[in-house]
Amino acid sequence: MTEISEKEYWIESPGGRLFAKSWTPLDPVANTPLILFHDSLGCVALWRQFPQLLAAALNRQVIAYDRLGFGRSDRRTDILSRDFIAVEAEQYLPLLCENLSIKEFIACGHSVGGGMAIWAGARFPVQCKAVISIAAQAFVEDRTLTGIRVAEKEFELPENMNRLAKYHGDKAKWVLHAWIDTWLAPEFGDWNLDAALQALRCPQLTIHGEHDEFGSVAHPRRIAGTHGECRILQGVGHTPHKECPELLVEVIENWLSSPAAASPKVADDR
Repeated sequence: MTEISEKEYWIESPGGRLFAKSWTPLDPVANTPLILFHDSLGCVALWRQFPQLLAAALNRQVIAYDRLGFGRSDRRTDILSRDFIAVEAEQYLPLLCENLSIKEFIACGHSVGGGMAIWAGARFPVQCKAVISIAAQAFVEDRTLTGIRVAEKEFELPENMNRLAKYHGDKAKWVLHAWIDTWLAPEFGDWNLDAALQALRCPQLTIHGEHDEFGSVAHPRRIAGTHGECRILQGVGHTPHKECPELLVEVIENWLSSPAAASPKVADDR
């Protein structure tokens, strides 16, 4: 297996410090790093072995970071804004790129992080060379809200909160409510990714599990539209990077090495 060097970073932001980590092959063949955006309850540690597997398979640097309020990054106490997905790409991604001297990148995100990756591509069309979304939501669907309500009941059990606190420490309660309260708020009901998708011009791959409990296949189909590529993983749920990391890496590796990943979208609207 390709030898991977790991490095940790601390990045100053107006709201506090952000934690980031990179996985770098000793002799990478590609200079463009891949940046990972985690999901609503996620953090760097919860990507598990996926970043290392991805860096080795792609022979390129992979970078992940904890959003403010998550994982090892500093706490926050505010309520997420309705446009927090776009704000993450617009305000925090540039800090990461500046501190790690990233000139161009591939954006890859899971769940809500997939939406952030899409916004990154829309907002930074020159720097972002491709977008990969995994189990991303394109709009607020009844299935998404039902899955969140089920999870809310499950987190009433102390053992589940303790498991969340293992990764987020005393920020765990804020992390949970930032997810549940935001998505279940009536004013969030008409949120969607349409504006970002219309602005996106780089090559795009959307990956979705057949049995995703937080979103039907309507999401990847809407995200892919007429110009992106859509892959439905049979028998897989909402977390392919945990359920089938090797398959997920293979899908991403094959797409990045294909002509589709090197071809920008045509300039017409969806």
